[in-house]
Amino acid sequence: MSSSTATDKATKSPTIKNTSAKKALQFPYAVIRTGGKQYRVATGEMILVEKLEVEPGTTWTADDVLFVASGPGDIKIGQPQVAGAKVEFEVLQQTLDKKILIRHSRRRQSSRKTMGHRQPQTRLMVKAIVG
Repeated sequence: MSSSTATDKATKSPTIKNTSAKKALQFPYAVIRTGGKQYRVATGEMILVEKLEVEPGTTWTADDVLFVASGPGDIKIGQPQVAGAKVEFEVLQQTLDKKILIRHSRRRQSSRKTMGHRQPQTRLMVKAIVG
């Protein structure tokens, strides 16, 4: 009985958990720039970006596309932008980020001031990548 369990354990490979799992490559994907930041987006994904002046339910097009990968060997790198490339988004909602607290104090003065800030954001869903 112990020999059969020893062989069973020997044939099974150990399960390795990847705690820092990266996103699996899903084609097509693109890298866009908005609000001073760069985002890697693929069709069907949702992202949060700096606030855009658009209404929820409308479409927004990003023309500042830096990189487009249509397949494993089909990539286009912009210098600085890919010519003719666009990414279409559906605007889902205007929201606020989590609150951060800002505290000011003056030493030995018993003077304290606490303020809070919530950064406005826009939630987008990628509809199509053209380019």
